[in-house]
Amino acid sequence: MDLINVEALTFQNMTKSLWSKSKVTFDLGPVSFNFKAGETLAIVGDNSSGKSLLAKLLVGLETPKSGKIFMNGVELNTSNISERCHDIRMIFQNSNESLNPGLTLGSILDEPLRLNTKLNAQQRRSLIESTLRQVGLMVEHQFFYRHMLSDGQRQRIALARALILNPKVIVADEPFAALDPSVRSQAVNLLMKLQRDLGLGFIFISHNLGIVRHISDKVIIIKDGKVVESGKTDAIFNWPKDEYTKKLIDSHQALVNRHSS
Repeated sequence: MDLINVEALTFQNMTKSLWSKSKVTFDLGPVSFNFKAGETLAIVGDNSSGKSLLAKLLVGLETPKSGKIFMNGVELNTSNISERCHDIRMIFQNSNESLNPGLTLGSILDEPLRLNTKLNAQQRRSLIESTLRQVGLMVEHQFFYRHMLSDGQRQRIALARALILNPKVIVADEPFAALDPSVRSQAVNLLMKLQRDLGLGFIFISHNLGIVRHISDKVIIIKDGKVVESGKTDAIFNWPKDEYTKKLIDSHQALVNRHSS
């Protein structure tokens, strides 16, 4: 059985134009895909293509216009939103902005435990400390504040917050965009290690095709809210069918060639 199965998911957003009285409509979908436990699905596209919106639909931060999301054969909807909070967790694009500057890191990690579990204070403290070690941080980091961390450490805290409820799937929205190349490599290796150790499924939102090719099993290409191509990673990169996909891959290869010359 598939871990995640998404069937014809759609979204429609109406926004008023700043320069006129007209309204602008952004449509997403229909989007359909599936993947198994331990796999990584990458969702690729330009800015404003709908990648981050799809991520929010998956974790329940937005409500789809139509379509269904299943986990292990059970439909996820408003009646079981608490289960979704446990099973599907998100790493946001800007780890700095997603961490409350007025709270210690321990308090940030404690919040989802207080809201979603019946663990007592000592049990929560023990889980926080083990999760910090799991992502390569020290137990003492629980007493730090956001401003005391490097970009790489903040990203590890964001990962720890996603892991703290022992999810089945992590949706990572451009998690490495703000990291320099050396730190980015460490972060990628950490994610892949955790996936092997925990059997996690990853939905990886990115426009970095180098990382996408390295870590993903399947790829979905989105343009202007529409899926233009999807399939196994090797097939997408070696035999792209859509012109937009070919353009993305050609641009990535030109960038690689320029850096290697």
